[in-house]
Amino acid sequence: MDYAEERAATLKRLRKLLDDAGPSKVTLIGDVMLDRFHHGYANNLDSTAPVPVLKILRSEETPGAAAHIAMGLNSLGLKISLHCCVGDDREGRVIIDKLSEHGIDTSDIAVVSERSTLTKIRFYGSRESLLEKSQILLQADRGPRENLPEGICEKLTKQAMSSLRDSCAIVLSDYDKGVLDAAGAQALIDAASDARLPVIMDPKLSGLDRSRGADVVLFEKRGLDLLSRRQMTSNPADAAKSLIEEYKWGAMLVLGGIHGVTLYQAGLKPMHIPCATPAPVQQIGLHDAAATALATALGNDLSITDAAALAAAACECVLSAEASHEFVDRTTLGLWLDELAWQLQISDR
Repeated sequence: MDYAEERAATLKRLRKLLDDAGPSKVTLIGDVMLDRFHHGYANNLDSTAPVPVLKILRSEETPGAAAHIAMGLNSLGLKISLHCCVGDDREGRVIIDKLSEHGIDTSDIAVVSERSTLTKIRFYGSRESLLEKSQILLQADRGPRENLPEGICEKLTKQAMSSLRDSCAIVLSDYDKGVLDAAGAQALIDAASDARLPVIMDPKLSGLDRSRGADVVLFEKRGLDLLSRRQMTSNPADAAKSLIEEYKWGAMLVLGGIHGVTLYQAGLKPMHIPCATPAPVQQIGLHDAAATALATALGNDLSITDAAALAAAACECVLSAEASHEFVDRTTLGLWLDELAWQLQISDR
């Protein structure tokens, strides 16, 4: 089978998956945040400092990190068992309310008193009447400075462990904010492995030890490039091979934005999928989209190569999304798979 035939077969399987995916359950544990976006015009500089003055015209808020993955999985028709924590503040209530509005069960979200919910605030602006496309001017992070109270992490881990028995996959979304510690993450990975459930892990570079033994780990291209330089390896492929061996990963999916995605597996040649988006406009949410796609594909018994192809398509939907707060949904992803299949037919003529 040549490349075109193999690619066509892959796209057909992925389209069938979206059409037929039933309400399988995914266990999801990790850190959540509230993403807040302010949009407006930046026509002038401040009179006291060389910074733009943003005239805010509209604002948006959406659940982020693990909560964003939950919304993506829900939009693809899967059930979600979400285990995370928020602060007892307005931002935490917004996250819970918005998840509930989408029909996502929030009963396993711990509300921690006297704690601030992690909030990422992004300011977008452009010159009025000159530029249609705005750009990010500033990001401000606001969140807890203290560690989680004792017992919260253990409680969430036990909840997630109990959820594994009727799940098809588990996703660990780690922003190093305390929900996942080394012992809890390892216990979940080991239990999922014993139950033969695929484990998808999105770790911070500082928390790679928490991902040991995961079936597939998400990385950014710049992160792999950084570790390649630190390890003094000749190229990113050698660095990926070293990381897979060290942490016993099944695979490593590297997200490159406009550079596409690359799948690394032990003993196999890297599989690169170029970006097919004609005009990328933003990249916020790539990790969440990829994790959503991997859990959907692997949880429905597709191969890791098919899962990587679905993750690539999901990332392309994010890159071309007009709004950075959007998540991948069944309709958008299905239409994009149809477009990719059509492009393949045209190129083959």
